[in-house]
Amino acid sequence: MKVSIGIGGAASGRSRDFDQQVEFVVEAEKLGVSEVWSAEAWGQDSIVPLAFLAARTTRIRLGTGIAQISARVPSMTAMTAMTMAAISKDRFILGLGVSGPQVVEGLQGRPFKAPLTRMKETVDIVRMAFRGEKIQYDGKYHVLPRPGGEGKALRLSQPPVDTIPIYLATLGPKSLEYTGEVANGWLGTSFTPDQASAHLDFIAKGAARAGRSLDEIDIQAGGSVVFTDDPGPIIEQLKTGLAFTLGAMGSAQTNFYNDAYKRAGWSEIASEVQKLWVDGRRAEATQLVPDETVEQSNLIGDEARVLERLKVYRDAGVTTLRVAPGGNSISTQLETLGRTMDLIRSLNGS
Repeated sequence: MKVSIGIGGAASGRSRDFDQQVEFVVEAEKLGVSEVWSAEAWGQDSIVPLAFLAARTTRIRLGTGIAQISARVPSMTAMTAMTMAAISKDRFILGLGVSGPQVVEGLQGRPFKAPLTRMKETVDIVRMAFRGEKIQYDGKYHVLPRPGGEGKALRLSQPPVDTIPIYLATLGPKSLEYTGEVANGWLGTSFTPDQASAHLDFIAKGAARAGRSLDEIDIQAGGSVVFTDDPGPIIEQLKTGLAFTLGAMGSAQTNFYNDAYKRAGWSEIASEVQKLWVDGRRAEATQLVPDETVEQSNLIGDEARVLERLKVYRDAGVTTLRVAPGGNSISTQLETLGRTMDLIRSLNGS
């Protein structure tokens, strides 16, 4: 099992803490971390931080976690990915996701309808560009060249590079099946290894349909890692983020994160937390989150307990543990990350 980390997110850019993020990634590379994923919610974009990191690192792979398909036309997504691959000496991973209706329709002014179809068309066009083909496409939402205009089918002037991995952040059953069919990896969220079948069964089904196996797909999932002899206070702190995921990551009608927890056996809790959050009763929503849900979604406890949970992730089929090391400073986060790496090395050697 490998390890990846993340930077960015919804709150990114508020404190102008990018220098600290860079320091964290540079040191994480020295510790043996395999990938860093740059988030793109409604804060920093996902590409620019990785371009900077490409110049400050030599080995760690650099992935968008995720680039929103609605924020760029597919040809620009391909151009950006190929440029990143060139400047990083082929360390770039294109991670794609559909985001949610609040961001897509509220921030970007694009329709959210049929997100899976839009994802499929985006991947098709991007891979045409990677292969150096003329981009001529007749989809439901993307038609290239534009009919009735003066445009013609073009190929990108960059040299073809058909080796850029595409990872997908998907949650719905049909989207998970599609991930199994076409993706190099899966960026998992709302995942508990104790109920891994709620996600991985669908990925495996899609993989089998395409003549592949689940073993050919890099399964990335994880959570916060906190070493402590008193997990209670940490669990209470993490409930806020989980309540936000269940209640606010999407609209009252469309929340793929909430739906995923429902499939994993938390249906009643997920529904009630969402209702309370949407009604503005956020403190009540947070308190309703069970300790068990937090514990299954993260790695909290002494080293023996964290190692036990690492085994559960490994045995569930997670090939890369995506960790958010706990701590109030870069030094404490790196200490936590280093201890985690030591445990994983011992686990890999067992």
